[in-house]
Amino acid sequence: MKLLLDTHLLLWAAGQPEQLSVAARKLINAPQNELIFSAASIWEIVIKRGLKRQDFEVDVRLLRRGLLDNGYIELIINGSHALAVDNLPPIHKDPFDRILIAQSMVEGMLLLTADPMLARYPGSIQLI
Repeated sequence: MKLLLDTHLLLWAAGQPEQLSVAARKLINAPQNELIFSAASIWEIVIKRGLKRQDFEVDVRLLRRGLLDNGYIELIINGSHALAVDNLPPIHKDPFDRILIAQSMVEGMLLLTADPMLARYPGSIQLI
């Protein structure tokens, strides 16, 4: 199964695995699952790190390299993803979350999140 990790899960998986729920660890560690991260998450981390958000203090270049070296697949943002955002209900306005949801829908992936707000969107989203 293809799993798209939201930004916080991605950060936790890479640097603070103890923050992950048991269910998240099980899915992430299952060898049959393909782990995907979005370029939107890298962008979000860069921006929020620049705003001095403590929960985003990470060397983004090392994070990306480490993810790729550990078998994660990077998902670029394309026009189909951007257009799919237009079809999402206005549950909240976070552009990073909205593009992740759109990407998961367009690409037919399960979006894993620890954010209950994201889990309110339609589509293949699992709150863990």
